[in-house]
Amino acid sequence: MRISIISHNTKNLDELRRFVETDSSRDVKVFTGGAEMLAPVADQLRPDIIILESATDEALADFSPLAQLNLRHPDITLILLSSSQTPEVLLRAMRAGVREVLPSPVGRDALHLALVRVEEKRNLQNTSRQKGKVFAFIPCKGGSGSTFLSTNLAYNLASQEGKNVILIDVNLQFGDASLFISDHKPTTNLAEVARQIMRMDASFLASSLLNVLPNLGILSAPEDPVQAMEVSPSHIDTLVNLARNHYDVIILDVGRALDPVSIKALDHADVVFPVLQITLPFIRDARRLLDVLRSLGYSQEKIKLLVNRYEKGGDIRLEDVERTLGMTVYKTIPNSFKAVATSVNQGIPISKLSPNNPVARTLQELGRELVQGGNGETSWWGNLLQHIQGGIPPVRSGGALGPTSAPQTPE
Repeated sequence: MRISIISHNTKNLDELRRFVETDSSRDVKVFTGGAEMLAPVADQLRPDIIILESATDEALADFSPLAQLNLRHPDITLILLSSSQTPEVLLRAMRAGVREVLPSPVGRDALHLALVRVEEKRNLQNTSRQKGKVFAFIPCKGGSGSTFLSTNLAYNLASQEGKNVILIDVNLQFGDASLFISDHKPTTNLAEVARQIMRMDASFLASSLLNVLPNLGILSAPEDPVQAMEVSPSHIDTLVNLARNHYDVIILDVGRALDPVSIKALDHADVVFPVLQITLPFIRDARRLLDVLRSLGYSQEKIKLLVNRYEKGGDIRLEDVERTLGMTVYKTIPNSFKAVATSVNQGIPISKLSPNNPVARTLQELGRELVQGGNGETSWWGNLLQHIQGGIPPVRSGGALGPTSAPQTPE
């Protein structure tokens, strides 16, 4: 258990460290300061528990740093030590997400009991709940079809795999993800949510979504590109961290522009799916994008190439693409332009409009692989873990080495 202790009083810091270090399983670090230290300690160390000793005037003055910590790092448990135990302080602390408020100076027994309560609760949560997985789709070039794939995959995961899914449209200037699978207009968008980020909790997030299915919601991009300037990387941090705790799958539809917001979204992704088509301009831009992703430190296992609108027998072979880009294609999506165009024009998911279409079947297969494995026995995550640990290589379907691949889809 990683525990960080923050206090202006260096004498109290030494005493608190002694109180906490009675359990050898605890990794304890101490910092001199007050609430201004919460953000850097949380961002850099990601402790399980932060103990903040706060002076009376500080506790009564401003609880916003505590609330911001709870928004950005909902998994970090905050224990507040305050010499003021008035109902007002306790109420404001509760609203800011503080789990325990103890008197300052605190006794060894009181702090020990509080830590035991927190540790027991965290252990129970860790064994009973799995965090949601984050998949990010990014086009290698405009018109790749990445938004079609991300939205229709989200629909399949919700409708056919029974997952609780949220799609966040991070294409801030030109995002239109909701149009691909719904004919309803969003009542709010990402920029409007960002303005009220201090209110953010699970219920507020759920109320901000366009509900396509009871278990599928979309947080739409702003309609006015000017509003994109209101969304910052910290807003993405808050939203994705919160969503991980309440949704099985988080899908991020990322625009082509690589800016701080989109990079922050990609940082959160467990898997990044660059989407390209087999033409020279797409391949050239795919190579540039992959170079950028590698320069950002993303591992080979994190990046999975999707080839859209694939047709066998073209001028450029799949093997040529893989050799040029220096990595294998994870999956090919067949070309079925007419069916896809009809799906997009009507705002109806292709698996609902034409369930036997090759594109629909391939996306259903992709969804099954991501959540339960292609044969329903070994999960995609398990295959990947085995590959990383030196076990069997992950199976790649739909490519040159996989099952028969049909052609694919426009955006």
